[in-house]
Amino acid sequence: MRICVFLGSSPGHRPVYREAAEQFGTLLARRGIGLVYGGGTVGLMGVIADAASAAGGEVIGVIPEALRAREHDHQGITELHVVQTMHERKALMAKLSDGFVTLPGGIGTFEEMFEAWCWSQLGYHEKPCGLLDVNGFYSRMSAFIDHVVAEGFLQPRHRAMMLIEKEPEALLDRMAHYLAPPTEHWLRDEDM
Repeated sequence: MRICVFLGSSPGHRPVYREAAEQFGTLLARRGIGLVYGGGTVGLMGVIADAASAAGGEVIGVIPEALRAREHDHQGITELHVVQTMHERKALMAKLSDGFVTLPGGIGTFEEMFEAWCWSQLGYHEKPCGLLDVNGFYSRMSAFIDHVVAEGFLQPRHRAMMLIEKEPEALLDRMAHYLAPPTEHWLRDEDM
């Protein structure tokens, strides 16, 4: 089994984010779960890759050629795939993975997370999607997503497809038992 992890190419301002990335990388390796990630050595990406590698885990990186100089592709991992575009990067990461977890990060991290979740809602895959809510980092986003449901732009069953936990062990346990809901169309005829 492999988990694709989306997370920052920056370390953030608080040590708790670095600690969470290190802990999660180590946990994946100890559970025998391979890590698929963005392929760089910088920020939280480098931290998780280093931790998973140090714990003896499989680490697969996928990096676009244009980002190799900026993100410093990681040479100490199991495999490194160099692709041409961000679209190719995300497609290959998804293909190599059995699920997706998002740790703290910026706009690129959010975009990757929402795309994987959207693909799940549309039935393009049946892989679990999870948010690791480190130090309340995603609590406001979670509240906003609940607002989107309340306003009628997201069905509650699709909201439930995004698993959110504060503890990494609990998140991985939920992902291991995840069953994707049926993907019949969610709009009523009168809404179309």
